[in-house]
Amino acid sequence: MRPTGKLHIGHLVGALENWVSLQQEYDNYHLIADYHALTTNLDTTELYQNSIDMVIDWLAAGIDPVKSPIFRQSQIKEHTELHLIFSMLITAARLERNPTLKDQIRDLNMDSVVYGHLGYPVLQSADILLYKGEVVPVGEDQVPHIEITREIARRFNNQWGPSKKMVGENIFPEPEPKLTKFSRLAGLDGNQKMSKSLGNTILLSDSAEEIQKKMRTAVTDPLKIRKNDPGHPDVCVVFSYHQKFNPHEVPEIRSGCESGALGCVDCKKNCSAKIADSLAPFRERRAHFENNPVEVKYILHDGESRAKRMAEQTMSEVREVMKIG
Repeated sequence: MRPTGKLHIGHLVGALENWVSLQQEYDNYHLIADYHALTTNLDTTELYQNSIDMVIDWLAAGIDPVKSPIFRQSQIKEHTELHLIFSMLITAARLERNPTLKDQIRDLNMDSVVYGHLGYPVLQSADILLYKGEVVPVGEDQVPHIEITREIARRFNNQWGPSKKMVGENIFPEPEPKLTKFSRLAGLDGNQKMSKSLGNTILLSDSAEEIQKKMRTAVTDPLKIRKNDPGHPDVCVVFSYHQKFNPHEVPEIRSGCESGALGCVDCKKNCSAKIADSLAPFRERRAHFENNPVEVKYILHDGESRAKRMAEQTMSEVREVMKIG
């Protein structure tokens, strides 16, 4: 995940909950993609603090750093070395066909693309394969990147074959995407993308009062102007939040909205309270890590040391089969 600072409920639903559950099934690596952040923003002033804020949110959400190393991409130099090698295995034309890149260019209103942004999936491939990743939890928009990773792994294996230390096996697996189960949460303004740059988020660290204040601005059914007007909950952002944070009351809320018995003001207050209650344990854990910065830095240093050992082992195998080490 790119370090953009404190995370919002969209991150929780789209990634964090899935990551936490996967710790029971897999050996996970959690990478702070600070190099990737440069593809769209060269201002590094807040990059370190944004990384720390994101790590605190990860820990508060339930990422266990003992099971799952947490580390900064920039601190493991093998990422850049493997990225360079992989960049020789894919054409610019193939990267230009990446549909995710086209979407980003449109969303960011970019006139041109820098080399680093075009090669984003190649660096991402290095991020995955450096740790012999077999499964990558992603949203649907990232599946094309995983396909590029699979192509690069296949091309490398075909070109240089198995390692002498791993007779009969290829250096790199071809990883599979693991799609998240819950769809993306829309922003408070109805935009399909929840983003701090759009000002339409509820942060995981927001207080109950802040959540209630933000929820007052949430978009509802434009045809439901007064309390007694019948509503259409499936077009309402607030109703989608109820489905995630207040599932037990969803049938009652749907009925009240459609009949006109439930007004939007009361509906928003109820939703705000449920979100705040759901995030209360998170805020408590977050306060602990905020008040113990030395512990957070130790977790990061330990994760980087463990990731470094794995990265060095992989690159030793790569150099051996390529006969460049």
